[in-house]
Amino acid sequence: MIQFLIHYSLHLLAPLALALLFFKPHWKRAYLIMLAAMLIDLDHLLVDPVFDPNRCSIGFHPLHSYWATAVYLLMLFWRPLQILGIGLLLHLFADAIDCLMM
Repeated sequence: MIQFLIHYSLHLLAPLALALLFFKPHWKRAYLIMLAAMLIDLDHLLVDPVFDPNRCSIGFHPLHSYWATAVYLLMLFWRPLQILGIGLLLHLFADAIDCLMM
């Protein structure tokens, strides 16, 4: 249960905190963009079974790969994609914490 709470707090509450702290004038927009980063989980549909509670998604799914992580890091340096990059990296961080707790 604690793993579930930590995982989804990082997915839902951490983006809200970052949006409020760093993007105050446009925090709603920033929060929604960071929440949209959860769409990278669509790559789970490419494998069978789609959900495996004992599988670490980091390094396994294409959008959770180390190459993808490098692209997300580069997004931090291009202003139009900066908020999305933050959301994607935060998503991977939440998934990595989840993997460590397995």
